[in-house]
Amino acid sequence: MILYYAIITLHFIVCAALIIIVLLQAGKSGGMAGIFGGGGSDQIFSAPGGMAFIKKVTVGCAIVFMVTSITLTLMSSRVSMKSVIDQVSKIPVAAPQTPGK
Repeated sequence: MILYYAIITLHFIVCAALIIIVLLQAGKSGGMAGIFGGGGSDQIFSAPGGMAFIKKVTVGCAIVFMVTSITLTLMSSRVSMKSVIDQVSKIPVAAPQTPGK
């Protein structure tokens, strides 16, 4: 059960990191510069012959996100989690009282 909560914690951290990383990325040829053909604003993080560093980090976070999602799904289906409805049905219900008695 501790492993389950550790994976949930990792999943939340990766979710937050993925949101921040995606928001930090500039759109491809977006804005007024894209209208007039002013691409190439992605040169800050780019490697000479490959994919930009920030895009590699995004792909890595996306892979970890997918793996933790699948792992949590499999772990949740195997763990017998009790429903709240099952617990409520065990509570004894008092008979309704009529006013005036």
